[in-house]
Amino acid sequence: MKFGVVVFPGSNCDQDCVHVLKDVLKQDVVTLWHQDTSLKGVACVVLPGGFSYGDYLRTGAIARFSPIMQSVSAFARGEGLVIGICNGFQILLEAGLLPGAMLRNTSLRFICRFVHVRVERTDTPFTNQLRTGQVLRLPIAHNEGNYVAEPKALKAIREHRQVLFRYCDANGEMTEGANPNGSTEAIAGLLNASGNVLGMMPHPERASEPELGSVDGRLVFESLIEAYAHA
Repeated sequence: MKFGVVVFPGSNCDQDCVHVLKDVLKQDVVTLWHQDTSLKGVACVVLPGGFSYGDYLRTGAIARFSPIMQSVSAFARGEGLVIGICNGFQILLEAGLLPGAMLRNTSLRFICRFVHVRVERTDTPFTNQLRTGQVLRLPIAHNEGNYVAEPKALKAIREHRQVLFRYCDANGEMTEGANPNGSTEAIAGLLNASGNVLGMMPHPERASEPELGSVDGRLVFESLIEAYAHA
């Protein structure tokens, strides 16, 4: 499977994603510079974490206007697979490819630690190697991960079952203490209505090797590879 990892000025997780996809999972990977317009024939676009354009103005707000994002938007609307991780999630929101917006964490502090998330669906290209209700241990590293959406948008999100991951405790229970940033309905990962675009705040690429303390993140990428193999 051929993945394309987008690189913006300020991206700092692009090479982490390249390493996991290429060296760990043995997939074909190319990098896509923010000024490119060609997606180079990839089957899945990865928008990595970091601080695109220094997060000036608002997280993801400037990256949304990069030439590459016009191609990513067209690719997504043509049902191409797209995953946005952390800052990538924020960019997808700004680009209108996912509903809602991000606010600062309720603690008003940058948070960098492992959290638990619960898998809400397995009938997606991103979770077919997981179990419904399975709890994953993944790291987060963000200052603006407090997901919000207007009531009408939240209603549609529920109706279309767009929440893919929710923050929880180690037992899979949604508690106030398990929600690290105050995200509405403990949303940690969100699909578009068509199910081919995923935004998630936790970093699966940072939890794909035993040396990093968890391999739970590999299952997200392995699900994509499986979905492509049986497309």
